[in-house]
Order: sequence, then C-alpha cells, then structure tokens
Amino acid sequence: MVEVKKTMRFTFFEEVEVPQELYTMLIEGEKAEVAYKTVRDVAVVTNKRIMIADRQGITGEKLEVYTIPFKSIILYSSENGGALDIDAELELWTKVGKLKLSLNKKVDIRKLDRLIATNIL
Repeated sequence: MVEVKKTMRFTFFEEVEVPQELYTMLIEGEKAEVAYKTVRDVAVVTNKRIMIADRQGITGEKLEVYTIPFKSIILYSSENGGALDIDAELELWTKVGKLKLSLNKKVDIRKLDRLIATNIL
C-alpha cells in the first residue's frame, strides 16, 4: 500500500460549472454532481469520486489530476465556518493518507457533506 507522508490540502473557493475537458475523463455510469473553483483550476465531485485538477507550469498547459475514489474513503469529518473562522473544512481519511479541503464561505459545506455521504454510505 502506498503511504502519503503529509496531509494533502486543497482550497475550494466557489461553485462553478463543470469544465467540458473534465467530462471526457468520466467513465460509463459516472455523473458530475458539482464543481468548485480552486487556486488555478477546478475540482469536480462525481457520483464515484472527487477529481482535483491542478494546472502546472507558467502557461498552465500541464494538467495533473488527483482522483479520490469514494470507495477509498474510510472516515471523514466536516466543520462549518463560524463567526471568527469563516472557512469550513472537510477532512477525508483514505486508505493511503489524509486529505484536507478548506472551503470558502461561498461553498455550501452541507451540500458537499451530503454528496459524500450519499456516495460512501
């Protein structure tokens, strides 16, 4: 089994349309549910996984895509933002390590929480 030494972190800023180029990566029976703007690109939540696209290089032509299959998630927690700490957080423990998502106040944490619960429980 692969071991991730440190926690991977990503930030979701707001809900956006699913980019057409990511539709080409979906498999048969997979449906894009929602997409979120990240620092340089987008994350897409489907009924089977979370895909996080990361454009690299000066021109952004190089694209790395992280895929977190729902079947690999063994535990998760969600925390909504408060008065002083406005960003919400979602932590996913997978078979290979921990992933932490910071969610801007424009992102509905409970919507994302329901999507994950629907697909892993």
